[in-house]
Amino acid sequence: MLDEIRDKVASIRERIVKFRREIHRHPELSGREEKTSSFVAGVLEDNDIEVKTGVGGYGVVGLLRGGVGVNTMALRADMDALPIQEQSGTGYSSEVPGVMHACGHDVHTAILMGTAIVLSRLRDRLPGNVKFIFQPSEESSVGGAKKMIEDGALEDPAPSAIAALHCYPELEVGRIGHRAGIMTASSDTLTIKIKGRSGHASRPHQAVDAIHVASMVINAVHHIVSRRTDPLHHAVISIGVIKGGTAPNIISDHVEMKGTVRTLDPVMRRKMPKIIEQTVKGITMGSGAEYEFRYSFGSPSVVNDKEMDELVRRCAVEVVGEENTIEMPDPLLGSEDFAYFAERIPGAFFRLGTSNREKGITYPLHNPKFDVDEDALSIGMTLMSLLTFRYLEGREG
Repeated sequence: MLDEIRDKVASIRERIVKFRREIHRHPELSGREEKTSSFVAGVLEDNDIEVKTGVGGYGVVGLLRGGVGVNTMALRADMDALPIQEQSGTGYSSEVPGVMHACGHDVHTAILMGTAIVLSRLRDRLPGNVKFIFQPSEESSVGGAKKMIEDGALEDPAPSAIAALHCYPELEVGRIGHRAGIMTASSDTLTIKIKGRSGHASRPHQAVDAIHVASMVINAVHHIVSRRTDPLHHAVISIGVIKGGTAPNIISDHVEMKGTVRTLDPVMRRKMPKIIEQTVKGITMGSGAEYEFRYSFGSPSVVNDKEMDELVRRCAVEVVGEENTIEMPDPLLGSEDFAYFAERIPGAFFRLGTSNREKGITYPLHNPKFDVDEDALSIGMTLMSLLTFRYLEGREG
């Protein structure tokens, strides 16, 4: 079967590269994936795959009914881009100002479209059904996965397992990273508003400087991890947005900050809002300011099913060899709303090596110069296709 899959992948490789570049040139932000979803739906329909659109927003669900067997496996890819101005200098750079596929979702989408084509050409021997889930809004706090689930993506028929891959420039192309258990951190967001009292910059004693208070709050919040959390329970707090002030000679009476909190331990996660607010309250009260605090729980940690991870490992060994199948020793503090799928059914979320130092493809995710070695597309399609066959064969047995 692996040889047949490789032949099918080789026959469509250039087409899938074109798909990836087309999506890369025309990136769409979270919740705006209209053209991408239409493109995906068209490709699936052209390959006689049943299609549902508008699932949880711009989500697309394709259903391929196999020739034998009644079990169903799901495969998922995310489609949204990031608000980043591309600086990669490639011939297929983003044509949309300020928007870029800097996290590889164009690659994920192209790989899943290619996998759908490969499996559709082998449908007569496919021992079950396959759901292809193309998800919007992974990069936003909206929760595209959650919305798709609420809109029936895991129903009619219900898959008994799900898998997804993610570009990983920390691994060279040709390598696969996997891990059982916790794979990513949870991701929560916080908003802090500091309310001071405005005044002239030459008379700070007559005002309450919200910017100065905010600077102390930021320092104190960043010290929470080193002094108020168990060092054995990993956590990260980062303030990514700060807005305040109107003129250089006016002491600002307001500052708004937004940030993210990442944890691996669920107990620590529940404690974080209280610890952070205590810190903010102490500093603002001591400075004569006031505050507003909002905390929103986002995606939980991705927890890979042990048996599914083992299946990924075995298939990866077949595809790239044992020496290129890497068991990742630690979870990553990045987040992924694939976690919502993996909470419902056994899931496997694994890493696809995409860097190539000889070609100068070395930039990290979310960098304006991010790119991938497109040889990863064929590896991704091959592994996803083989994984599907092996899983459904096992269910039939």
